[in-house]
Amino acid sequence: MKDVAAAAGVSVGTVSNVLNRPNRVSIATRSKVEKAIADLGFVRNELARHLRAGHSRVLAYVMLDGRNPFFTDVAAGMEDVAAQEDLSLFLCNSTNLAVREADYLSSLEQQRVQGVLITPVDPNSPRLDEIAQRGTPLVIVDRTRRGDSHCSVAVDDVVGGEIAVRHLLEQGHERVAFVGGRLDIGQVRDRREGALRALREAGLEKDRLVDITTSQMGVVDGGNAGRRLAGLPAATRPTAAFCANDLLALGLLQTCAALDLRVPHDLAIVGYDDIEFASAATVPLTSVRQPRHRLGRTAAELLMQETRELVHTHQQVTFTPELVVRASSRRP
Repeated sequence: MKDVAAAAGVSVGTVSNVLNRPNRVSIATRSKVEKAIADLGFVRNELARHLRAGHSRVLAYVMLDGRNPFFTDVAAGMEDVAAQEDLSLFLCNSTNLAVREADYLSSLEQQRVQGVLITPVDPNSPRLDEIAQRGTPLVIVDRTRRGDSHCSVAVDDVVGGEIAVRHLLEQGHERVAFVGGRLDIGQVRDRREGALRALREAGLEKDRLVDITTSQMGVVDGGNAGRRLAGLPAATRPTAAFCANDLLALGLLQTCAALDLRVPHDLAIVGYDDIEFASAATVPLTSVRQPRHRLGRTAAELLMQETRELVHTHQQVTFTPELVVRASSRRP
């Protein structure tokens, strides 16, 4: 900074103002300093700045599954808020592993990030409380938890599952497969509960929902579920499938094509999330749309509020999903 000040013919304090409070410096002086910075190749020492401030100018998002475009779309909404606040956004991928999530949280806390946004493996984990109690604001994303100890932003997945299966029933299907991951995942459990609610409302028994459980929730897992579904006896084989996310649905769609099963004639399919690839599939995919970008943006806005307010009231925001009907489920 001394070199920049000497080259521009100003004080070190003026250089500091240009870097941190440019509105305090005249346009002419600011131009001289910026030219000196460019000519000398000066790069600000953010570590020193962080030490003085006590925290970094960084937000972090610990996502659940980096393979799923849903989470990167959510992160894009967060990034918009971070950019407005002149902050950086770090992305971490827990891959749905509690141990990996804990390692990331420990590292982020040590680096004194301004705040953490997280889609947790377990939203009720005491680890989340410990971080907030030690002074790092934390917002839970795409999950809900007991009580009001944190801000959270989520989507009503029970409603999402209900509107998906209600649509399939309205298309004339009376036996529906639920293709989903483990039931210890909150969203999977809620989406399945919504599916059962739709069956009850239609006066159908819960055994009309056929569970096809997968260990993971990627395209390959959806493809494997499709082969298991095709192997069921014809008399009891579902004529429709509701998948807990779009990656599973796209994998199922691929398997149907490989096995010469026509969609929706032989099997109607509904996904969840409405990622970009859903509408671009060979047979455009019906999906339950979540407001992904808005979800991330709202979470980041709540986090910024918490970083600024001495007395902060936690908010739990819940969005309602909507069904986007395309060719994969329409009655032939």
